[in-house]
Amino acid sequence: MKTLQTHLPAWVTDWLDVVVPLLQMVLIIVVAWLLHRLLKRLIVRASDHYQFPHELLMPIHTVVRWLIIISALLLVLERLGVSASVLWTAFTGFATVGAVAFFAAWSVLSNLFCAFLIFTVGPFRVGDHIELLDTAEKPGALGKVVDINLLYTTLEDATAPVPGTLLQIPNALIFQRVVRRWRAGTELPPEKLQHPAPPAPGASEPAPAPKSATFP
Repeated sequence: MKTLQTHLPAWVTDWLDVVVPLLQMVLIIVVAWLLHRLLKRLIVRASDHYQFPHELLMPIHTVVRWLIIISALLLVLERLGVSASVLWTAFTGFATVGAVAFFAAWSVLSNLFCAFLIFTVGPFRVGDHIELLDTAEKPGALGKVVDINLLYTTLEDATAPVPGTLLQIPNALIFQRVVRRWRAGTELPPEKLQHPAPPAPGASEPAPAPKSATFP
């Protein structure tokens, strides 16, 4: 390029100093746009293959989009003449802020990550009955899985006296417990079904049945 500039008029050289960085920035933006479309298509195909829920695709698309935008922005700033040391300082500053925010929202992020594991590994599905145990012998929450979102797994409590009672269990808690699973369509053992509702306070107990008369 420098050899070519020596054989060109001065006004052409001045224009090249403007046009070449501009073309480079346009090329960076076009490549970033194409890369985003390609990754988005790959993510959609993977979600169709592994049957990811739509709730999981939104944060994945957001993370990928912002990573591409930030990378393209740093490359554009470099083409504009911003020094590498300034870019590195800005990157480390953003990384520090991101790390602080990550640890501040660790409980939420752990639930998101565990939701991703539930959707991919599939320890249970909607419609299954599961029981969370502290140990293999100690009973815990038991119910039918009616919903799995990014923060909670919702169970219809099978031991509640009132039908339709729901339990919302954080996804991270599920990976800290022993999980006993009954697949959809499998009947629960009778001893684990709903318990009868306790009598209301102050209600009189039913009178015992009269004894039959006996004759000597």
